[in-house]
Amino acid sequence: MIRLYKNTLEPLLYAIGYTVLLLFRAIGQSHQLYFKRREILEQMFIAGVGSLFVVSIVSVFTGMILGLNTGLGLRDFGAEGQIGLLLTITLTREMSPFMTSLILAASVGSAMAAEIGTMKVSEEIDALEVMSISPIRYLVMPRIVGFSLMVPVLCVYSAALGILGGGIVGHFQLGIDIISYFQDVYYRISSVPGLKDLYVGLLKGYVFGLSIATISCSQGLRTEGGAIGVGQTTRKAVVTSFLMVIFSGYVLTALFYK
Repeated sequence: MIRLYKNTLEPLLYAIGYTVLLLFRAIGQSHQLYFKRREILEQMFIAGVGSLFVVSIVSVFTGMILGLNTGLGLRDFGAEGQIGLLLTITLTREMSPFMTSLILAASVGSAMAAEIGTMKVSEEIDALEVMSISPIRYLVMPRIVGFSLMVPVLCVYSAALGILGGGIVGHFQLGIDIISYFQDVYYRISSVPGLKDLYVGLLKGYVFGLSIATISCSQGLRTEGGAIGVGQTTRKAVVTSFLMVIFSGYVLTALFYK
């Protein structure tokens, strides 16, 4: 039992403590936002424009799949015309933040962890510290800020494309009037519950982005063992980010929709 604690729990607790402390240290560098605006914009470009194609394809086909399956299920009750409302709720509240965050964790988060991990094993991080340059200010803070700001934007974009994909399937395969479909979408989004779904989805996107960026930077800064260590760091960053997205998504849903 003692050996299990030392071999499993101690590294886990150390990783959690290091990651949380890293986040607070990055927040402590927020007074440098203006001076790091170029690096932040660069990270926003990497997370946003660099992932736009993949997010677009996945979002459209997710909306089409959800629209088709939902419509076929509702057709048995003669209520297939309600897929506009259901898709709007599902995509804005849950699917778009979840789906977008997983895509970005696998693409941008893994690259972030590998980049910082390579700098760690090649002693570039140590060189920055020798020159009195804070790695938190120089590397971590711009990545956390840029990534976490871009994820909610992509969530809105993903939800819009998913709703569009569902409307296409509903019109051509289920015979739903496209005007009525988008009227239902507008009615839901403009209502108070719809606005709540949108705000909760944006909050989830921000929390997911903050978690992914912090975990990726934390894993990168704790890399050891050369090229093999960089590979292990990348894998751990993606797996841990996935688990954190799932866990925090459940917590936020339970918090706002009791």
